[in-house]
Amino acid sequence: MPRRGGIDTLYRKCREMTVTYDVLMYGDRLLRRKATPVVKVDDEVRALVHNLLKTMYDADGLGLAAAQVGRPEAVCVIDIPPMRDKETGTPIRENPDVRMPLVLVNPMITERDGAQVGSEGCLSFPGIYVSVKRADTVAVTFLNMENESQTVHATGLLARAIQHELDHLDGVLLVDRMSAVQKVAQAGKLKKLRKGNR
Repeated sequence: MPRRGGIDTLYRKCREMTVTYDVLMYGDRLLRRKATPVVKVDDEVRALVHNLLKTMYDADGLGLAAAQVGRPEAVCVIDIPPMRDKETGTPIRENPDVRMPLVLVNPMITERDGAQVGSEGCLSFPGIYVSVKRADTVAVTFLNMENESQTVHATGLLARAIQHELDHLDGVLLVDRMSAVQKVAQAGKLKKLRKGNR
């Protein structure tokens, strides 16, 4: 049964008008820019969301922030397939009450609890994966596609993805979460990315 309004309506309206953005790579100064809050979720923002989703899916990503494609808006998208939601690989959602894809406009984490350490990658750092410590559970408040305030509670991989994407909106990158040892281990790849994106 199709969902009413929101993302499904957006898909129908924009299916033939999609744009796939180029994802900015580490070394591009735009990745350090802090996002600008969205005044209102309108058709222009919905079109941006649709294009972010298409770009994320085309790149086989789990999340993408507008900052990663050079856009200033405080917007990010996340879609965690059931088979990747739990470490066990069992297709059972760890966060069954959260509908995917999750679109966050002007997101703000209001609660953090616990700790988890897990491997993280990033579309702006291709081929680089490092262990990063994050809160195990978070609550995030944001505007949805109907311009309504909403709060989602997330745990595990979804909580990790939310924290990662919100870092992008603050100009914080995966390299900033690396330890000195991790930076040394990834130095060659980081240097190559930086050199190619100056």
